Amino acid sequence: MIQKLTTILFATLLLPGTILANDPLAEWQPKFDPRTAEHTYLLSCVGHPAIEGARVGFRIRDRVWEETNGRLFVDYRPMSQLGGEMDVIGKLRMGAVHGMMSSSVAAPNISPRLGLVNLPFLVGSFEQLQQFRNDQELFEEYGAEALRSGIRVVDFTAYGGYGWATRTPVTNLNEARGVIFRIAQAPVNIDMYRAWGLQFTVMPWPDVPQALQTGVISGLDHTPTVVSTGNFFNTAKHYTQIDYAQGLYIHLINERWLQRLPADLRDTLLRVITEESARARLAGEEQDQREIAKSEASGVTFYRLSPEDVATMREQSEPIIKQWEERIGADFLQRVRERLDN
Repeated sequence: MIQKLTTILFATLLLPGTILANDPLAEWQPKFDPRTAEHTYLLSCVGHPAIEGARVGFRIRDRVWEETNGRLFVDYRPMSQLGGEMDVIGKLRMGAVHGMMSSSVAAPNISPRLGLVNLPFLVGSFEQLQQFRNDQELFEEYGAEALRSGIRVVDFTAYGGYGWATRTPVTNLNEARGVIFRIAQAPVNIDMYRAWGLQFTVMPWPDVPQALQTGVISGLDHTPTVVSTGNFFNTAKHYTQIDYAQGLYIHLINERWLQRLPADLRDTLLRVITEESARARLAGEEQDQREIAKSEASGVTFYRLSPEDVATMREQSEPIIKQWEERIGADFLQRVRERLDN
């Protein structure tokens, strides 16, 4: 009973407007009895299954069950059921949690190189993201540092390009300077907003709905998919599309636990994660467009900054990329930029 109430509470915090009487995970319960499984893979995510990039965990669960004839159960726990991301990262290192679909802003706590995708104007579009993922050499190097520390980077899903949801219109950088933005609890984001000369506050995600409604913050740095599915457009009726970075859920597995899994189950699990993540990236791009169209139809206005303003932000971002060069690897970063034509 306590676990169910906790799940409902997380749903209310993460998705404003959720009716407390409804269990948001009821429709995602498995249609099989997982108690018969020989092995269990405990997988965490902070995301809500309304987001395609987070919903994929249930698709992985059902396919793995079917393809292993019920020998391996993927016990998927979205919506922070196993704790906040920093908590879960600690559990993942110890093996208390076997896998984690980590947000891209939290993943650099595992390996600084995983912060690559957060760097401004480096991997800004779905096309660049797919190009990066399909370059097997780059992708293996991307996860090499994490693997040396005992965490395997298997794949990732996406939930759109980052921009600004605001209570007032932001059509240029001058208007942006009048907004107080909530940004993620990540060093690279703090560096970016300082370089751009914008007002910001670092705030835990559960505090955002009330802060936006009461005016403690007047803008939210996030993707259209997250803003729309989280009902933040009820308060912030304006959105400035920048696409300075792509939002990801990076699928991480404790390597020690993975190697203890029977080889046939291990191979099946990794293959299904890869196949379903590829499908989820395409679904995430489609969802992003759907959420934008739906939001426009409900009265949200979308804007683009001028090429001159974007050029200014890019120029101001270069010192940040330089700062992170040593942590990510200068040679690796340069090859990524060259291959993405950036």
